[in-house]
Amino acid sequence: MKFFKSLYIHKQFYIYMAIVSVCFLVSYWFNLLYPIAWILVTTLSVLFLLDLLLLYRFKNAISARRLLPDKFSNSDENPVPITLNNHYPFQVVIDVIDELPIQFQKRDFSYQTVLKPNEIHDFSYEVRPVERGEYFFGNLNVYVSTQLSILKRKYQFQNEQMVAVYPSFIQMQKYDFLAIGNHLTQIGLKKIRRIGHTSEFEQIKDYVPGDDYRTINWKATAKRAQLMVNQYQDEKSQPIYSIIDTGRVMKMPFNGLKLLDYAINSTLAFSNVALKKHDKVGMLTFSKTIETFLPAVHKLTYLNTILEGLYNISTQFNDSDYGLLYAQIKRKVTHRSLLVLYTNFEHLSALKRQLPYLQAISKKHMLVVIIFENTELDDLVSTDAEDLQTIYHKTIAEKFAFEKRLMVKELQKHGIQSILTAPKELTINTINKYLEIKARGLL
Repeated sequence: MKFFKSLYIHKQFYIYMAIVSVCFLVSYWFNLLYPIAWILVTTLSVLFLLDLLLLYRFKNAISARRLLPDKFSNSDENPVPITLNNHYPFQVVIDVIDELPIQFQKRDFSYQTVLKPNEIHDFSYEVRPVERGEYFFGNLNVYVSTQLSILKRKYQFQNEQMVAVYPSFIQMQKYDFLAIGNHLTQIGLKKIRRIGHTSEFEQIKDYVPGDDYRTINWKATAKRAQLMVNQYQDEKSQPIYSIIDTGRVMKMPFNGLKLLDYAINSTLAFSNVALKKHDKVGMLTFSKTIETFLPAVHKLTYLNTILEGLYNISTQFNDSDYGLLYAQIKRKVTHRSLLVLYTNFEHLSALKRQLPYLQAISKKHMLVVIIFENTELDDLVSTDAEDLQTIYHKTIAEKFAFEKRLMVKELQKHGIQSILTAPKELTINTINKYLEIKARGLL
């Protein structure tokens, strides 16, 4: 039974059969072709048996391995390496069909190559998950055929491999590496000019071109007979909280990714940067209830705790309770902190309903409210209107876009910092705002 399950007919075989059939058909008018057709049948039968013998003479003649990591990074291209090893003493044609997780909705995966005797071949493909959770890979199917192209032998490997998809740690590492190399401006992060010296004194050092001349220490300069400057460092260990609204407003998708996942990816990258700046980081998620609360801690290993907390977040179908959020912050966050609130308001009236709670929070803390631009509406606004229906659609889109700008003005009017951003630029804009607040000494 196992033998028959692994045996397949090569598509080339049907071409051979078609040629033989044509010969038999034409021999009805040309008798000379009749014996030739039977010779072809005999030859094809012999080759069939020979191909069968070549493929099944060797046991476990092909080995394959799919090398999966423990985790995939959500919304990023993740490589999946595969290694093939040909133990046949002759050249074979390989067709690899990998059964990808159902979340990818991809049923046409195929990779073809030719392997020489005892050759090891490595290749990889990339997958881009857009949901967190467990992804199960099915069988790694390898179909082997000889140069005769009559039969195929099927090999199966590594069924039911599981990979957990976590928030985008690739994005986090990208910002981390760029920060170490001082190349953040290449991806849109701004150099913020520091206003005054709200930070603490660190040391006196030699002047180098580019240092602020206002920091020259004249007493040390006179003593050393060379220019010396005071060096300052940011005030450390300030508490920073990322607050994520998990209500229904965060279910809206852009480029296959929900707003909630954009907020989660941003929280992870932003928390990593804040930790590298020696601040404390914490996290809070809420909808109708307080789902997660992680107090602000200054430990690099705490990032793993935040990562695990972000992995289990899901959106709800309820409207979020901002009164409950205010009560939780008042009870649990006792020191003045930077609170970065990821949420979304589609109408100005929705913002005004929650504004009293936001004002109450901002009285004690530095609150930054992040709302999202509807980029699909922006595309509609930028298109030319060619008929009456398009004019209606464009007018409505402009109204929604204008309301978003009004929300920013409304928040600023009440002394609340805000960010209006496209989803794909969320992380950059969030880190920029954080650096601006630190540079201006607002916290």
